[in-house]
Amino acid sequence: MTDTNTISDVQSAEDVVLAEGVDEEPVEGNRRQYTNWAAFGIAALSIVYASFHMIALNGVSISEWTGIEVPLLPQVPLETWNFRIAHIAGALVLGFLLFSAHSFADRNHGVGKNPITMLAAVLVIPAVVAGFTAFSFAAMINSGTLPQMGGLTTWAAFPGTEIYQTEVYWFGLPLLIATLGAIALGWFERRARDSFAASDVVLALCALVVAIYLIAIYGTAARNSVGTSFVPIGVAFAATSGAALILELTRRVAGLALVIITGVFLLYTFTAHLLPGILAVTNAYTWQRFFGHVYSDAGILGPTTAVSSTYIILFIIFAAFLQASKVGDYFVNFAFAAAGRARGGPAKVAIFASGLMGMINGTSAGNVVATGSLTIPLMKKVGYHKKTAGAVEAAASTGGQIMPPIMGAGAFIMAEITGIPYLEIATAAIIPAVLYFVSIYFMVDFEAAKLGMRGMREDELPKFNKLVRQIYLFIPIVILISALFMGYSVIRAGTLATVAAAVVSWLTPHRMGLRSILKAFELAGIMSIQIIAVCACAGIIVGVISLTGVGARFSALLLDLAGVSQLLALFFAMCIAILLGMGMPTTAAYAVAASVVAPGLVQLGIPMLTAHFFVFYFAVLSAITPPVALASYAAAGISGSNPMETSVASFKIGIAAFIVPFMFFYNSAILMDGTWGEISRAGVTAVFGVFLLSSGVQGWFMGARSAWFLRAGLILAALLMIAGGLVTDLIGIAVFAGLYFIQKVVAPAPDAQIVVKGAD
Repeated sequence: MTDTNTISDVQSAEDVVLAEGVDEEPVEGNRRQYTNWAAFGIAALSIVYASFHMIALNGVSISEWTGIEVPLLPQVPLETWNFRIAHIAGALVLGFLLFSAHSFADRNHGVGKNPITMLAAVLVIPAVVAGFTAFSFAAMINSGTLPQMGGLTTWAAFPGTEIYQTEVYWFGLPLLIATLGAIALGWFERRARDSFAASDVVLALCALVVAIYLIAIYGTAARNSVGTSFVPIGVAFAATSGAALILELTRRVAGLALVIITGVFLLYTFTAHLLPGILAVTNAYTWQRFFGHVYSDAGILGPTTAVSSTYIILFIIFAAFLQASKVGDYFVNFAFAAAGRARGGPAKVAIFASGLMGMINGTSAGNVVATGSLTIPLMKKVGYHKKTAGAVEAAASTGGQIMPPIMGAGAFIMAEITGIPYLEIATAAIIPAVLYFVSIYFMVDFEAAKLGMRGMREDELPKFNKLVRQIYLFIPIVILISALFMGYSVIRAGTLATVAAAVVSWLTPHRMGLRSILKAFELAGIMSIQIIAVCACAGIIVGVISLTGVGARFSALLLDLAGVSQLLALFFAMCIAILLGMGMPTTAAYAVAASVVAPGLVQLGIPMLTAHFFVFYFAVLSAITPPVALASYAAAGISGSNPMETSVASFKIGIAAFIVPFMFFYNSAILMDGTWGEISRAGVTAVFGVFLLSSGVQGWFMGARSAWFLRAGLILAALLMIAGGLVTDLIGIAVFAGLYFIQKVVAPAPDAQIVVKGAD
């Protein structure tokens, strides 16, 4: 006879929700999946690329590390521009070898060799010719035979000279033919998913050629001519090819939105002299001057790449080590154990888990995919409508971008652009992040209360007591935060946290040995491709803005609006930041908006930190703002709901976040600027205001549904509390007291209840 208790125990064990595979990186539809020697080669490239950054950022030279001197190639630590050029080139090489120009229906989708492949293979010839020429230039510069000027080697390439002719006919034209030809043929070449495409190999070669040439030339006095009409013609050719490569890789890994926006800015550059009003420029820009300018520290090699080549790549490595040690699974299981029993439990788990994961993840949509595959089905199971389930996950994952200390990558870019210390930025983000997640918590809690939802049962959840005994898995995060507050640099703190992740793994079943460490570096190299491409692409836009001065003209427009109303100027700035950010990853959205909008806010007299936080917040929120809401669309794909309905619902859930940035302007204590008393009062009253706002929006107040006029009063009281002044706080409290009396004593009939048919 079968033991009934045994059967029950087995069923109970099977019903327990345990997060597994949260740390697994999803495979994109256009990513190649190599086997055998090809897989080994790509893995080796990824490992070398990621470990190169870790070594370079911690100040260890290749010659010291290996004892090998490599002729013609600079040693690490590299000069800043060279390091950034190598950083972009490595991502381009890996990106083109890994991501196809088209999606695969299945693993074997594609064909063998065909005429397109043969034609693409021919393009290797001009790529090799350009590469040989670039190497010969590098050898000539390093030979010591060229004259010096101010301690730098001269590189004169004036029209009619032999060097000029060589740069045009033996370097520039072959490089452009190979680059543009391979990009075009890549659309038509169809190879099996586990095979290299000839066009992609050519693009990888072109990326190397661009890097070799620019590193060689930028080591000479010619670098001083960048941005002028005297820039060497070869630099313009290399920059044109490099920009085309960046745009194509961005299209492959991040979609068309950012590419189209960049294309609009590029078109503007060459037509601005024909436009009226604030968009006009005095003189037309030549192709040579613009592209000689864009591949410099005023454009592609500027703030966005500076951050991606240091802080972002470092924290991607950190995240890869956490994934390798399965800490992500622990974060989600801990969230389930802590919050799963509350009403609408999975939604609250999504808030907790997505905040933790999104802080490190760096992309809102990526975080939705990582945690939403588990939380969204469970939210639907306990009674949330499918669009609400997707919306909650989208809003929570987006909030991870503003969660200190890592804040995705935004804090690092902000520190680079503003010059404000990173620690000050991370500290200022604490109260805004609390307000964001508290508001989402209230929204989902009131939704659960209205629908009469339950929490998850004890036997459905991981055992909290067991997970508490593994609390040491938070040690890498604790070390990171502690090191930052102890005054260590961001790079050193990130390195220590990465090492701690490997050490802590030895206390778990997923111990990290040499194989696991190499796997983590491989994963980091692959994970970094998208964000590096996006940052480089955003750098093109920054280059356009810096050359044309269009940002300054937008600043003048904001000043004119401020003459009418400062609130109107802020509202206009909000709209521009959201529009620029739609369809773009957070880092690119903020970098572009910071170049266009933030300078104008600073000219209004708004402090630098406040202005950039204002822009950053709305750049982040563009991920849940209709009509183009990347995070919401990703969540809709998992929940099976309508994407537009999901984006509208996520906008509603995150509504408080659209008010918080205006609080920065009216009450700087929200950003930790003031006495402890002022900061505490601002934080407490703002949280209370967010509670009232959530009550008003959801129509649930003090345990019951509320009438329409009570909802309006709650929203008014919320705005008064959020304003931050002592008088407005007192008025807000008085309004709340009156509403409480009406709700409890008068008890007016609530609005008609909208019945949701099932959770679908």
